[in-house]
Amino acid sequence: MRKWWAWLGIILAAGPVAGTVHAEYRGGTIRIGVLNDQSGLYADIAGTGSVWVAQKAVEDFGAVARGMKVEILSGDHQNKPDIGLSIARQWFDVDKVDAIADVPTSSVALAVNEIIRDKNKVFLAVGPATSDLTGKACSPNTVHWIYDTWALANGTGNAISIERKANVIWKPATGPRLRST
Repeated sequence: MRKWWAWLGIILAAGPVAGTVHAEYRGGTIRIGVLNDQSGLYADIAGTGSVWVAQKAVEDFGAVARGMKVEILSGDHQNKPDIGLSIARQWFDVDKVDAIADVPTSSVALAVNEIIRDKNKVFLAVGPATSDLTGKACSPNTVHWIYDTWALANGTGNAISIERKANVIWKPATGPRLRST
């Protein structure tokens, strides 16, 4: 599973961050909300498994031994931006969540990204593939920690271009073959 993003959330919420930014743990509870699809299309690659991984990452980090209290909340956005936004608002305004992680649906991630910026919180975008999170909707509060649609298309296009120049044909069923001329 993907436990590295949960570590990143803990580091961003509780410890020093690379560069000129510095965060410091001053007591209290650190709350990280794992917002994802727990009942639909992305439930198998995110869902309750991501919540479990986040909880295990907190244990691996040794938050209790360091005198920190870290709480993982979970929410099912059902792949609907309005539901995701509603959960994010609830978490920030009522539950005092410090960071939101995962969000494997791009439309939900773009909506959540705006409230993250407005509330000056942290967004660990581990699931969405939209390149807008690092493009026109880029925010200093968002860490887009996965591939995006630009990288997928660019990587595939370049690979095909290189293969054509090398006189190689790629057939999915049989793999690369030299082109007969």
